Amino acid sequence: MRDYIGFLQGNNLKATFQRISILKSIDKHGHMNIDEIYDDVKEQNPTLSLATIYKNIILMQENNILVEVPIVNKKSKYEIRKSKHIHYICLNCASIEDYEISFDEQVSSLNLPHKEGFEVTDTQINLYGYCSKCH
Repeated sequence: MRDYIGFLQGNNLKATFQRISILKSIDKHGHMNIDEIYDDVKEQNPTLSLATIYKNIILMQENNILVEVPIVNKKSKYEIRKSKHIHYICLNCASIEDYEISFDEQVSSLNLPHKEGFEVTDTQINLYGYCSKCH
């Protein structure tokens, strides 16, 4: 089990029960859209509103705790920030599978041109297709 309190405080946020509930829910499922998070968190805390979930998701994104994973023609999903990886995203069922990579090695093998005056600080590589269940 993660130290959610330390994780939040280490990223300059108060460890509220709302934020801890959201993190526990996402951690349990890996990748979730806002409705899935709301439904899961509401089971434990029926008084929480969807607006509270939205507000805290945005705040945790701004503080580098959560990462938004866009999905074509579907609601984005969210995950807890972790080591560098690629997402394999199914266009049919919207499942997401993480694939760990040696990031510097993989990015340099893509032979991307250097953009003068631009410092890359973060990346997200999403590959879209069909999972084995939907193919």
